[in-house]
Amino acid sequence: MRRRKPARLNDEKEFRMNKIKISNQAIPFHMPMSIVSAVVDGKVNHMAVGWLNRVNFKPPMVGVSLGKTHYTNRGIREHKTFGVSIPDVGLLKAADYAGLVSGSKVDKSRLFEIFYGEVENAPMVTDCPLTMACRVVQTIELPTNEIFIGEIIESYCAEEFIAGNAPDMDKLKLFTLTIPDNRYWAVGECIGKAWSAGKGYKIS
Repeated sequence: MRRRKPARLNDEKEFRMNKIKISNQAIPFHMPMSIVSAVVDGKVNHMAVGWLNRVNFKPPMVGVSLGKTHYTNRGIREHKTFGVSIPDVGLLKAADYAGLVSGSKVDKSRLFEIFYGEVENAPMVTDCPLTMACRVVQTIELPTNEIFIGEIIESYCAEEFIAGNAPDMDKLKLFTLTIPDNRYWAVGECIGKAWSAGKGYKIS
């Protein structure tokens, strides 16, 4: 059987789907909403962050991409530490406010109750069900952003949200962000188990 060539935009006979060129900013994947906290000029500052991702297995590391002009960056650069707190839907308005105003103009140190673990200058939000204290291991400079790669030194989870030794995703009630429509979404139902759902599947 002869394999059909992939369709190309300049080949009208082959290209049948109605594709319209859109903005390069249209990344459809939901981003996990988080609150990144740091100590800046002696005060705790918080900011809402959607650009957070796991980047290494052992040791566990996360990458946080922040615009270079953000006030929070100053504290992360100075102390080489930061806290990551994962809010639930009950904290949506407070988390959104943390992203609406800059710490250079508004004192956000009293926005949330905080606690510290073993890592100095890595504040974590008490009311968030899941928190992490991170130490910066690398900073990547990009045209408009800088990515702080932090090793997760310690993690905390409220007891009622733990199943075994891990967070119970059914109970956490987390929410996510999509861009460019700038909307929040509650995390939905589980639709399958990773590294299991595809067993027995055959290519037709």
